Amino acid sequence: MERESLPVLLSIRGEQYFDGVDPDATELMTEGTLELSEEGLTLRYHESALTGMEGTVTTFSVNGPRVTLTRSGSVNSQMVFEEGRQHTSLYETPYGELSVDIQTSRLRHNLTERGGVMEIKYSIAVEHTVTGRNCFKIRVKRK
Repeated sequence: MERESLPVLLSIRGEQYFDGVDPDATELMTEGTLELSEEGLTLRYHESALTGMEGTVTTFSVNGPRVTLTRSGSVNSQMVFEEGRQHTSLYETPYGELSVDIQTSRLRHNLTERGGVMEIKYSIAVEHTVTGRNCFKIRVKRK
């Protein structure tokens, strides 16, 4: 089956919570693509100078209850989100690799070829020390 790549508008809101600090929120509007395959669907967009990751392509692969976030380019990383489960991944930095544990507390989406919303809440532990809780909400609209 030929995979169709549909142009979409993405609104990505990210919030980071650290103990005792007001959440740090970022909102990004960008264009990207939505691809449907037999395994699920894939959202892809280019990071910008706004996110400090210029030259990086971000991909969300949605396969049933599991979402994999892959960044490639100036930043290379992979994070796996699955509600109620912890996944450990390696994060490449200019100074070496870090082990990052992702504990997903909530993962919801209603994405179809027409668009939709995906929400992921998770906490991150770097080298087994929790560094913060994060939440992002991605709205996808067909262009």
